Amino acid sequence: METTTYRSESAGKSSHIKRGQLLEYITVGWDMLEAVGAIIAAALSGSVALLSYGIDSIIEVSSGSIMLWRLQEGEKGENREQTAARLVGTSLIALALYILYDAGSDLLWHQPPQTSYLGIAIAAVSVVVMPVLGRAKRKVADDISSKAMHADSKQTDICAYLSAILLVGLGLNAVLGWWWADPAAALIMIPIIVKEGVEALQGDPCACDDTCC
Repeated sequence: METTTYRSESAGKSSHIKRGQLLEYITVGWDMLEAVGAIIAAALSGSVALLSYGIDSIIEVSSGSIMLWRLQEGEKGENREQTAARLVGTSLIALALYILYDAGSDLLWHQPPQTSYLGIAIAAVSVVVMPVLGRAKRKVADDISSKAMHADSKQTDICAYLSAILLVGLGLNAVLGWWWADPAAALIMIPIIVKEGVEALQGDPCACDDTCC
């Protein structure tokens, strides 16, 4: 009976891991398209918020790739758990530093961006897509007891917050001509990003028992 129960639990956990892998593949694919679109839109409009958003999407691709690497070990993934969480946290801190430099420079030198309807469209779609992915990842993270995937789900949540902030900044610039709304929106992103990055870096390593994958 105990052997049957163990096999059932193992099969269930393997199913959750496969679901996590599918979610990460979807995330990587979407963020690659998002990054290309945002960076092209940023190049055309000179928007620091769009450029920062595009770079965040690249980091999200890296985060998803890290999680795929971490999930490849399946139920023995605890060996990669702490490393994966630290890599996610480090990528977030790096993004925050970049945004601080780029947005601060634009505000200091009064460099107004042009209106970007492509950027507005990308942000609007992401506001819908990212919360759905984030919730699904948290469910899998709870099912497989993965702190790294939980951190990755928070990064997906951050992408949703950034999408909303970006949408407001681009919208104010397009409708009211408030050029400063774009770099200001980028700066508003920083505390959110730093908070989640620090939490990922300081996360306790997963206890290496039979409940940790």
